[in-house]
Amino acid sequence: MRTLFSLGLLVLSGTHLLAQAPETKVVVPKERVTAVDERVSAAVKDLVELYKDFHEHPELSLNEVRSAARLAKEAKSLGFEVTEKVGQTGVVAVLKNGAGPTVLIRADMDALPIVEQTGIPYASKVLTRDRAGREVGVMHACGHDVHMACWVGVARVLAGMKDKWSGTLVFVAQPAEEIGTGARLMLADGLYKRFPKPNYCLALHADALQEAGHIYYTEGLAMANVDTVEITVKGKGGHGAAPHATIDPIVIAAKLILDLQTIVSREMNPIDPGVVTVGSIHGGTKANIISNEVKLQITVRSTKDATRKLILEAIERKAKAAAASANAPEPEIVVLIDEFTPKLENNIDLTRKTIAVFKNVLGEDKIHTRPVIMGGEDFSRYALNGEIPVFMYFLGSVSPERMAESKKEGGKPLAGGHTDQYYPQPEPTIRTGVKTMSLAVLNLVGK
Repeated sequence: MRTLFSLGLLVLSGTHLLAQAPETKVVVPKERVTAVDERVSAAVKDLVELYKDFHEHPELSLNEVRSAARLAKEAKSLGFEVTEKVGQTGVVAVLKNGAGPTVLIRADMDALPIVEQTGIPYASKVLTRDRAGREVGVMHACGHDVHMACWVGVARVLAGMKDKWSGTLVFVAQPAEEIGTGARLMLADGLYKRFPKPNYCLALHADALQEAGHIYYTEGLAMANVDTVEITVKGKGGHGAAPHATIDPIVIAAKLILDLQTIVSREMNPIDPGVVTVGSIHGGTKANIISNEVKLQITVRSTKDATRKLILEAIERKAKAAAASANAPEPEIVVLIDEFTPKLENNIDLTRKTIAVFKNVLGEDKIHTRPVIMGGEDFSRYALNGEIPVFMYFLGSVSPERMAESKKEGGKPLAGGHTDQYYPQPEPTIRTGVKTMSLAVLNLVGK
């Protein structure tokens, strides 16, 4: 999530944004801010307990049964029309309140296959089987527990202020963001046909490396295309003492892994960002046995369609060349189209309008620009290739004490997202998330 591209491009990109981004000013009515603050303060203690419950009971992608049921129950209690099992385990909650825009607010529900090591009192101890049948830990290491708690909080605030806004709210609790397929499944299951089609889509995301109470955002291109590629390198097994009688797929795989690194370093324009990471390699069963095959799993990141095409074609070419050089059978190469996540582009007008609200109510010192990152987010799919304005912003989640410690010489560095040590400071993170998202929605539908 935190991999950045070339500094030179960041500087150029930043200059470009500054040149094209005149300041948008918004004055939010004081009575609106007061009304939201009062409701957030009344709910935040309960929302923190809800967050802890989600954190302690995480569920892997497409297994979010408990989380979905809890969110559905909360929405029903507030008067939303609730439909469950959309896109397998997703929840859609609709609140109609007269004429006006339709705004979609999305939270993702799934956790990651990680054994938690935070040591916090409500740490996850869940063990389960993943899709491959392996026993794994389960942990909310990406902040989806925060997202769900904020989703409930925003629903409570807005349901309690129906006299202050007019329009339709579509609250979406989405499964399977971590495998890049949840938004696609919900859209395929009729999200925009069975339910009101939104005029705007909003989402927030916890940031594991920034201080609670602060907001970070990117205007325009914000996150990358994400592809997953699986390669089965094939060989001819045999005795480890007689390698001459075999074709060793581990050696072929090792050569291929190194060769894949030259795609970005030697085949791509240096100012175009791209990532090729071999995140998983499995082959062999014993030291003295040469296996028949080795399996590789690769994540590919890009910000341009042409770059994506170049990388995927190069992976296939290099995999076949590595096999041919060892006189091995042709490898099996699969690009997992179902897990493809398109790049996230925040709508510029919606971004500016929303950030102007945040600056007005939190202060400009709490609002920060954020460079493009090579992480992916299937929230991008809700835009329908730019047809619908979308905006995702990032919510600082680290306590001031931990931030200060991390900045000291020799201090303890912060644990990033997707690690077994990440946990947010719940109260200020959730408070800021509920307040900002509630005001962002009211800025679009408020009377």
